[in-house]
Amino acid sequence: MVRRLIESTGWIFICWGLAAISLFGTSLLHAEVPATAANPQLNPSVNTALLATPKLENDFYDWYQRHEDVLKEVASRKADLVFIGDSITHLFGGLPTPNRNKGQIVWDEFYTPRNALNLGFGFDRIQNVLWRLDNGELAGQTPRVAVILIGTNNLYRSANARNNSPTEIVEGIAAVCDKVHQITPQTRVLLLGVFPRGPKPGEGHRASISQINQGLEKLTHRPWLTFLDLGPHFLESDGTISKEVMGDALHPSTKGYRIWAEKMEPVLQKLWEPVVK
Repeated sequence: MVRRLIESTGWIFICWGLAAISLFGTSLLHAEVPATAANPQLNPSVNTALLATPKLENDFYDWYQRHEDVLKEVASRKADLVFIGDSITHLFGGLPTPNRNKGQIVWDEFYTPRNALNLGFGFDRIQNVLWRLDNGELAGQTPRVAVILIGTNNLYRSANARNNSPTEIVEGIAAVCDKVHQITPQTRVLLLGVFPRGPKPGEGHRASISQINQGLEKLTHRPWLTFLDLGPHFLESDGTISKEVMGDALHPSTKGYRIWAEKMEPVLQKLWEPVVK
C-alpha cells in the first residue's frame, strides 16, 4: 500500500514537472546557468587562449575536412618543415592543398623543396591550434623546423569566443610552442612575431601587437626556440601597409608572401643546418 502510494505520488510530481517544462520552456532548466558555463570561451575569469577547442568560426573552407586532410597527410609522409598558424599561413599554399591561396608560387620556390607541411587554418585562434596538436596533427612527425605564427585572431571578439589580452596571448603562444616541443623535442621552433594589421599606425590593434611581440621575445630562454619579428618588413617608411603587400591590411598578397619568405630565409637556413654536438 505504502509502495503504491509513493509510486503514485512520484508519477504526480513527474507529470507536474513535464507540464511545467512544456508550459515555461527550457528557461526553467537553464535559469540559474551562467552564460559562460554554456560556452567557456566567453569566460572572462580564465585565459581562454589555453582552453583547447576545435572549430569556433566559419570561414572560407570546411574546418573539419581540412583537419582530416592534415591527418591523412601526416600519416602518409614525414615532413621536414612544418608551418603552424591561422589564415595567414593557410593561404600561403602547400599541402594539404587549400581551396584558395595567394602564395603558392613563393611556397613552391622556398618550401616545396624542403618537404614542407602547412598546418594553417583560417580564422583559428591559439586554442584551436592547441586542440589540433592534441588531436594528431603532428603525430609521428619530427620536422627539422616548425614555423609558428598565431595569435592575431585572439584580438578579435565574436559570439563564440572573447578576445584576449596581450598577456593572455603570449601565454597561449608559449603553450603552443611548448606543446610542439613536447611532441617532437628535436624540432627547432621558429616563432614569428604577430604580423602588423590595419592600414595605418594606431589602427588594427597595432599597440597590442607590439606588446605581444615584446612578450614573445622573452620566450627565447627556451634553447630550442628562436624568435623573429618580420613585422617591420611589411611596413612603408611612414608605418602604413600598402595594398600591394597586404590587400586587406592583414593577409599578405603574393608580394607579401615573398617578403615573408625572403626575410625569414637567413634565419631558417641557419636553423636548417644539423646540430653540431
